Amino acid sequence: MAVVGPSRHSRVPVSMPLMQGTGAASSAGHQQAILAAAQPYYHPQHAHQAPAATPQNVQPDRPIGYGAFGVVWAVTDPRDGCRVALKKLPKVFHSLVSSKRVFRELKMLCFFKHENVLSALDILQPPHLDFFQEIYVITELLQSDLHKIIVSPQHLSADHIKVFLYQILRGLKYLHSARILHRDIKPGNLLVNSNCVLKICDFGLARVEEPDQCKKMTQEVVTQYYRAPEILMGARHYSAAVDVWSVGCIFGELLGRRILFQAQSPVQQLELITDLLGTPSLDDMRHACEGARTHMLRQRVKPPSLTALYTLSSQATHEAVHLLCQMLVFDPDKRITVMDALAHPYLDEGRLRYHSCMCKCCYTNSANSLRQFTPDFEPKTPHAFDDLWEKKLTSVQQVKEEMYKFIVEQLNTRRVPLCINPQSAAFKSFASSTVAHPSELPPSPHQWE
Repeated sequence: MAVVGPSRHSRVPVSMPLMQGTGAASSAGHQQAILAAAQPYYHPQHAHQAPAATPQNVQPDRPIGYGAFGVVWAVTDPRDGCRVALKKLPKVFHSLVSSKRVFRELKMLCFFKHENVLSALDILQPPHLDFFQEIYVITELLQSDLHKIIVSPQHLSADHIKVFLYQILRGLKYLHSARILHRDIKPGNLLVNSNCVLKICDFGLARVEEPDQCKKMTQEVVTQYYRAPEILMGARHYSAAVDVWSVGCIFGELLGRRILFQAQSPVQQLELITDLLGTPSLDDMRHACEGARTHMLRQRVKPPSLTALYTLSSQATHEAVHLLCQMLVFDPDKRITVMDALAHPYLDEGRLRYHSCMCKCCYTNSANSLRQFTPDFEPKTPHAFDDLWEKKLTSVQQVKEEMYKFIVEQLNTRRVPLCINPQSAAFKSFASSTVAHPSELPPSPHQWE
C-alpha cells in the first residue's frame, strides 16, 4: 500500500544541520537550525529531549509550501530530533477580520484530536505583547500530499483510492460533527505519509456552520475547480454540502488522474458541471442568486451525461460511479451527507484496510496476534467547536490580547519551550518568506449582481 508521491520538499533546500541541546550559540550546529530551545528555560532535566546531531540524522530546514495566510517550513525539533512542520502566520494583526481568522484557525488546530485531521503539536512562545506580530505553530510533517500523488506516475490501485477516500470522509465527518465547514477541500490540502495515512490540513478558510439562513456567508472560498455549484451561482448561505461536493471532485480526480472540472473562469466552471449533470431545474437552483438563475435559463437545455464517468478509468466501477454521482448532485439539499457516504458499500474495503493495519485506534493483541477493533470506526467530536468568542472581540487590540493569553495557556510546560533562532543560516530566508501574491490565489467567484 505504500505510496509516496514527489517530495513536498521540492524547493531548493537551504543547507543546515540538526541542532543540538540548548539554544546557545556555542557551536556551529546551534547556529544552523531555525528552531532553538529557549535558553532561559533550558535545564539539565530536559537534556534527554535533545539528541546529539549525527551525520545520519542531519536534514536541512526548507520551505515546503505557502498560501494565502501562511508559510510552512520543514524543520527539526531540537528537543527530540524529529522532523516537524513549522507554520508561520505573518502580519496577524493587520485588520480585525484577519486577526479573528488567524485566532479561529489557531483555536481549531488546538481543538482537533483526530487521526485524519492535522492538529497543533506546539506553539512557539510569543514575545512581549508589544512585539507580538507573528505566530508560529508546529504540526506533524507528512511526506507528500494528494495533489503530488495524483500528478505523479505512481500507480494508484482501487485499494489506494478507497483508503484515501475513506480517510477524507472520516476526517470530514469529525469536522462536520464539530459544526466546522472546511471550505477549501482540495488535493493539496490533503497530506499523505509514506504509509498512505491521510490528514486534512489548512483551516485558513474554515468556519463554524451558520444556522441562520438569513445571514450572508462569504463566497471567497474553495479553490475554483472544487467549488460547489451553489457557491458558483452566488448563494448567500450554504452548508456542509459544499465540502461533500469538493470530495466528489477529488474522487473523480483520483479515478481519472486529472481535474474533473478544470475551467478558466467560474462561469465556464458552471458550464463544465452542467455538461456532466445536465441543466438543473428551477428547484435545484433555488439557492442561487437571481442573476445566476437568469444566466442559466438563457442557456440551451443540456441532458445529463453521467455515463461519461465510467470512462474515467478502469477503477470507475459501478459502485464507484454510484457513490460519485451522489456526491456530485447540483442541489445541495439532495447531495449525499458525509455519514451516508461512509455507509456506502464502495468504502467497505477501504474501512477494513485502514483499520486492519493503518490506524492508531485499533491494535494487534501481542498475546494472540488478533486485531482488536475500536467500537467506533468514525468518531465524532465530544462537543461542537465554540465560536461565541468571536462576537465578543470588537477590536484588533482585544483579539491580540486574547490570542496572547490563549497561546500562553496552550504552552506545554512539561517540555522545553522553543523559539526562532536568528543565528540560523536560513533565518533571513525564513524571516522574509511571505504569503502568496494575489495573482497566485484562487479566482474570486463571478459577481452575478
